[in-house]
Amino acid sequence: MKIEVITEQALKLEPRLRAYVAEILLESLDYEENFIISEAWRQDIQKRCHNIDTNPSILIEGKYFMTQLNQH
Repeated sequence: MKIEVITEQALKLEPRLRAYVAEILLESLDYEENFIISEAWRQDIQKRCHNIDTNPSILIEGKYFMTQLNQH
């Protein structure tokens, strides 16, 4: 399958699914075969990623957070 066809089809997906595909592709670039993490760390990472994916309203821009923090 040509990359243009794949890209065209991916862009037709709803935003949530496009984000999922992008996440999978980006994770594939970071993969290191010898990178070992503990089971507890892996579970925590999965939990945090799930929280971000299911509760996007909890994410705020870092600059905004620091501005709000400095005002209190």
